[in-house]
Amino acid sequence: MSTVNSTSATDVLSQYRSQTASGTSSSDELGKNEFMELMIAQLNNQNPLKPQENGDFLAQLAQFSSLEEMQGVSDSVQDLAGQFRSTQALQASAMVGRTVMVPSQTAILGASGEVEGAVQVPASTSSLRLDVLDSSGELVRQIDLGAASEGQKSFTWDGKDADGNDLPEGTYVLQAHGSYTGGSEQLSTMLSANVDSVSLASSGDVTLNLAGMGSVALSDVQQIN
Repeated sequence: MSTVNSTSATDVLSQYRSQTASGTSSSDELGKNEFMELMIAQLNNQNPLKPQENGDFLAQLAQFSSLEEMQGVSDSVQDLAGQFRSTQALQASAMVGRTVMVPSQTAILGASGEVEGAVQVPASTSSLRLDVLDSSGELVRQIDLGAASEGQKSFTWDGKDADGNDLPEGTYVLQAHGSYTGGSEQLSTMLSANVDSVSLASSGDVTLNLAGMGSVALSDVQQIN
């Protein structure tokens, strides 16, 4: 008398994983083709005395259909993500040679002798002041920006010290302070910089390489001039 082998889905899945571990399978992911192979193997090896219930079979077909739909959605999402990254890279490349405004306190005084920027004012203030410090931390200039309402307050530093002398090219720190009921508060500043080049990482992230400021994320750009 021949022996009838009863193989469940769990047994077939265990055999598949065993093959994967031994290197006989080319992928360790269970895709729709492998799922169908498991179903066919289960039907071929089921016990004829205890055949699979119709409900169980329909449930597996539903799982197969869901798996196929999920893979289709995943492929569509990946395609859209790839198109978005390409569009983002093209938009970023058009910014090369232009000036952008990014959050920063560190300014590079160049040959133009000017630094442009803006202060983020969280609430109206009667007095807004800009302090300019050199690389050693010494205060070399204070600029009175007057009263400012909530929003952005633009400014331009002409590269001169408090006595009107031209300061040497280099790195300076610009700190903004606003007067409020509780006292003086330091506020966030944004500075302008030229976009020298654009970098696209393997992950799809786009970064801008700014003159004198290094690399910043495209999402950090607050304004394009």
